Amino acid sequence: MFKSITKISAIALGAAMLCGTALAQNASTQPLKIIIGFPAGGALDNLARAMAEKLRTDLGRTVIVDNKPGASTHIAATTVKRAPPDGTTILISPAPPFVTHPLTYDKLPFDPDKDFIAVAHLADTPLVATTSASSPYNSMREYLDWVKKNPKESGVGMVSMGGALHFGLLQLNQDLGISLTPVAYKGAPPMLTDEIGGVLPVGMDTVASASELEKARKIKYLGVPGLQRTKLLPNVPTFKEQGVPGFDQASSWYAAYLPTGTPATLVSQLEKAMIAIVKDPAFSAKMAQSGMVTTGLPGAEVTKMIKAQREAARPIVEKSGYRATQ
Repeated sequence: MFKSITKISAIALGAAMLCGTALAQNASTQPLKIIIGFPAGGALDNLARAMAEKLRTDLGRTVIVDNKPGASTHIAATTVKRAPPDGTTILISPAPPFVTHPLTYDKLPFDPDKDFIAVAHLADTPLVATTSASSPYNSMREYLDWVKKNPKESGVGMVSMGGALHFGLLQLNQDLGISLTPVAYKGAPPMLTDEIGGVLPVGMDTVASASELEKARKIKYLGVPGLQRTKLLPNVPTFKEQGVPGFDQASSWYAAYLPTGTPATLVSQLEKAMIAIVKDPAFSAKMAQSGMVTTGLPGAEVTKMIKAQREAARPIVEKSGYRATQ
């Protein structure tokens, strides 16, 4: 009986090894497809297409970018989850589907911890708080002091609810005992328009969305979330430097993933290729023009980051009672 079980186990192991070899051989001849959950023209699309161009050159492969926007990027994630685990279908995603969506959605069409293998951390997308150039305050600290005297002007705009900025604001309210109101916008342009027009006191979004208007002196920067100043705005202080709590974990970033079951050799090949690309100075300079700071961290670091940021957000989400709807 023991010999039979051993023989069956050996056959199963051999079959798995042959399957992995077949997948690796098959993957080397098929086009690579990068899936993103946003339409063409945005920061993530710029990153994906620049990455595709470099992968074509470095790996000698055909690489396609497939935009699948909608459902808070869940369509893109589900597409990759269902793809064959042969290393040919890559998801490049922002953080929320992996960090906060498991906390805010009653049910997801994928399991971010079980359905994907993290490949590499590609870029940070620095965030910044902005206001009209004519506002009477010039920092986030000054805005908080000002809003105490003008409590009706407590709106803080953001492009989406349920993300790092939203929960940072909720944490700030809890820490300081104030009631700043998150205001959802369908995109950065209408939010910034309301800032310039004096309708919205403060808005928070990526540096990329605000930089041109700041250069035109229509808006001004109030501060950046997170623990460190961004390389893109080295003279703009962090919220923490200003004594503004709640936003230490407010970061925005992009990482690459493959479907679970992808052979380790293929994961490693893409990890090395992608890290090398984003660490290239010319590539980094190009991405900086789109408001990104390239990173290049291995997949294991992405997994640690996801778990740490999710656990940091958990008590804030639970206390807020916030639930997302599709």
